[in-house]
Amino acid sequence: MIVTIISFLLIFGLIVISHEFGHFLLAKKNGIRVLEFAVGMGPSLFHFNRGGTKYSLKVLPLGGACIFEGEDGAAGEDGKAGEGSFTEASVWARISSVAAGPLFNFLLAYVLALIMVAFTGSERPVIQEVMPESAAEAAGLQSGDLITRINGDRIHLGKQVLLLSSLSKGEELQIEYVRDGEKNTVTLTPMYDGEAGRYYMGFRGVVEAFKCSPPEVFEYSFYELQYWVEATFKSLGMLVTGQVSRDDVAGPVGIAQLVGDTYEDAKPYGISSVIFSMMNIAMLLSVNLGIINLLPLPALDGGRLVFLLVEAVRGRPIPPEKEGMVHLAGMVVLMLVMVLVLFNDIARIFTG
Repeated sequence: MIVTIISFLLIFGLIVISHEFGHFLLAKKNGIRVLEFAVGMGPSLFHFNRGGTKYSLKVLPLGGACIFEGEDGAAGEDGKAGEGSFTEASVWARISSVAAGPLFNFLLAYVLALIMVAFTGSERPVIQEVMPESAAEAAGLQSGDLITRINGDRIHLGKQVLLLSSLSKGEELQIEYVRDGEKNTVTLTPMYDGEAGRYYMGFRGVVEAFKCSPPEVFEYSFYELQYWVEATFKSLGMLVTGQVSRDDVAGPVGIAQLVGDTYEDAKPYGISSVIFSMMNIAMLLSVNLGIINLLPLPALDGGRLVFLLVEAVRGRPIPPEKEGMVHLAGMVVLMLVMVLVLFNDIARIFTG
């Protein structure tokens, strides 16, 4: 339990600090005064002041904040928001400062991918075994075939094939593959498995591990990042369309439980396996946080960017009081959603 809590706090802290540091760094570069750099929410456990900024560690590990002077009425020590305030900066300075948080989450995910791929290598989408009487066998696919495209989309990793297979609704798939140096294309129609309640392409394993050369480390790390971005967008799409329910969404408690389960699964294989498993979770969560924060919803970075982009187009800002009301309403809804997710997390523990 202690290891799970420490691992969760380290992972969550790393992701939050990365996000808020993005805001902080670009704000400082653009001459915007940062009043507070906070990790966590609620009352402060401790804090210190340096360079006009208050650095805080708060009780609840549920997020963080980088508060700019003049943003949403935040004022400096003299009670006024003047030179160096968020509102006095150019619109593009404000856009870059707001967008930097999510972008630093993607940067963190890429750095983690670089470390993992450099040490553990990557996995090509090579078919290991074709199941008898399966869709893959009917299409003429064989073990050793390297899948290069599905429905025109480039495939670089085995997990991309597994993702498409898990999301399949039985539609035809145009599969391009390489066998003995020759490129071929077949049409595959996944078959439905009533017992499993899903469609299968008919592969038993579609990954081939390999060590990356230095140039390939950078290349395949980008593919790893690209995969998690794609998987996150597909998951959000399924949530919006009702293909997954709210019970499938995890909050802090659910994430902590995932960290604990992953630790127990990786522990028998040694400390390196544990470390890389935790890094993989951190990469996934960092991408998730970056994408969710870019959604054009009030109170999120994406919502603020919408107002700033409107200002850039029309040449003048939306009245601050109106924008503030929208973000306040969004914050209330966001808090309600967090409570609901927390309730679901706790309910799963007692009913799971």
